[in-house]
Amino acid sequence: MDTALGSPHCKAPNNNVGFAPQNGSSAIQPASFSGSSDATLGRHLARRLVQIGVNDVFSVPGDFNLTLLDHLIAEPGLKNIGCCNELNAGYAADGYARARGVGACVVTFTVGGLSIINAIAGAYSESLPVICVVGGPNTNDYGTNRILHHTIGLSDFTQELRCFRTVTCYQAVVNHLEDAHEQIDRAISTALKESKPVYISISCNLPGIPHPTFSREPIPFVLSPKLSNKVGLDAAVEATTAFLHKAVKPVMIAGRKLRVAQACDAFVELADACGYPFAVMPSAKGLVPETHAHFIGTYWGAVSTTFCAEIVESADAYIFAGPNFNDYSSVGYSLLLKKEKAIIVQPDRVVVANGPAFGCVLMKDFLRALSKKLNRNTTAYENYHRIYVPNGMPLKCEPDEPLRVNILFQHIQNMISGNTAVIAETGDSWFNCQKLKLPEGCGYEFQMQYGSIGWSVGATLGYAQSAPEKRVIACIGDGSFQMTAQDVSTMLRCEHKTIIFLINNGGYTIEVEIHDGPYNVIKNWNYTGLVDAIHNGEGNCWTTKVQCENELIQAIEKAVGEKKDCLCFIEVIVHKDDTSKELLEWGSRVSAANSRPPNPQ
Repeated sequence: MDTALGSPHCKAPNNNVGFAPQNGSSAIQPASFSGSSDATLGRHLARRLVQIGVNDVFSVPGDFNLTLLDHLIAEPGLKNIGCCNELNAGYAADGYARARGVGACVVTFTVGGLSIINAIAGAYSESLPVICVVGGPNTNDYGTNRILHHTIGLSDFTQELRCFRTVTCYQAVVNHLEDAHEQIDRAISTALKESKPVYISISCNLPGIPHPTFSREPIPFVLSPKLSNKVGLDAAVEATTAFLHKAVKPVMIAGRKLRVAQACDAFVELADACGYPFAVMPSAKGLVPETHAHFIGTYWGAVSTTFCAEIVESADAYIFAGPNFNDYSSVGYSLLLKKEKAIIVQPDRVVVANGPAFGCVLMKDFLRALSKKLNRNTTAYENYHRIYVPNGMPLKCEPDEPLRVNILFQHIQNMISGNTAVIAETGDSWFNCQKLKLPEGCGYEFQMQYGSIGWSVGATLGYAQSAPEKRVIACIGDGSFQMTAQDVSTMLRCEHKTIIFLINNGGYTIEVEIHDGPYNVIKNWNYTGLVDAIHNGEGNCWTTKVQCENELIQAIEKAVGEKKDCLCFIEVIVHKDDTSKELLEWGSRVSAANSRPPNPQ
């Protein structure tokens, strides 16, 4: 991780343009520049954001970022989305980056920065390029031993920077103009190249000052393309081909790093060419088409889609493209995989079984080259087709029978299309949404690596703002909703038409299935009443509460019909112990992994 620090004072070795004169005048104002009044740091940042595809920034105002926000909203292609708190602004930038490829957020110094940092850490874990901009102290306060508000009462202003160093791939502290252009461009380019968040602090007195380094119309932002090492690529393809041609029933598994490697299409090309069946790891759901003839479901160990794990784990060779193996994705380290059977393809590296390994090989280049070399082999898919038995349909609820979760998701399945996107909150929605069969073009997002409950409210806001052509369907548990509920108000201000299913079962169900205790029970809210209060007659909003299947059917019909232009909030009352069988299995295995005794010393 790189850090670029601006020096606390503008040094003036001479009177060249861009340096302060020797007579003691302000170190901020350039010595001589009569250029355009909008050739400023603030407008340069705004135009750079627009150039890379950001048309909305998620912000919370504070006295250190107000002038910067003035210059950002002055850019015609950039809209400010004011959020209720910094955490949700960060989650929204995360959701925006998932749909748009990059996101941005703006907060104030320390009180805002340390509040948003949890969301930035989540974006880092999910390999999402988020530009986190912080309005920093006045340049004249650096190095003066002064104590400022919004700090912990020390004259050292680096606390926030030190915290961000561990959750961003680049940090720039812009507190003088001479190298501001370079620092901003380097931060943005690093975020895009590394597909990770970056931190940019801009002193509060700099955004509005013209400077010759900021041209009125910045040259378009272009990154140099990454290239594979041709010799390494050929060697990796040759070794992999030889390995797979010895296999009788090979399979393919997609991982979440397909996104950062921009290799989703290349993965499908390989599947088309070789005829292997393919599955997705849970965090890769939605990255490859589930309508493909050889798609066999989600591979998640003991909680996989029916018959998927049996085919994957009985294979004599498997290609994992962009996997992320952790205790959650491995169901408490219980996957029945063998390293000597696996080809692991990472965004820029290929490892064949226990060796050899090939670096500087881009995933998309490797998958495309491999598709031209492999013999077609449909044995594993034929085995899957032979053993596959369709899932039985849940029993229909009686007219007044309390609604069951599996019935709810049966109806959600019928709602989704290529014009929708599904956001799954951490919890039992992970497992229920994994079982949805996504139509072509249907978006799907959840945060598995970081698993921060409450993420989905902000992420739903950001995703919907980024992809207005899709109607977002968010599945959120009551415990998670209590964390971040406020930004339903921002959805209303932005005129979103999202459908939120609030699943009210009275507690933190995912925690219950890992380790139960009284701390997992939460205070019940009148959730529809809360959203009605947030609505307060401003914007288009419709709420309802359902407790049986007939009420659910009526609510969905209204949400997709009469209320299709509204934000629809449907509170679903279910029993506290109504959970998916996958969560029960997963929870017991994760609990066993968490409770392992210390190894003998």
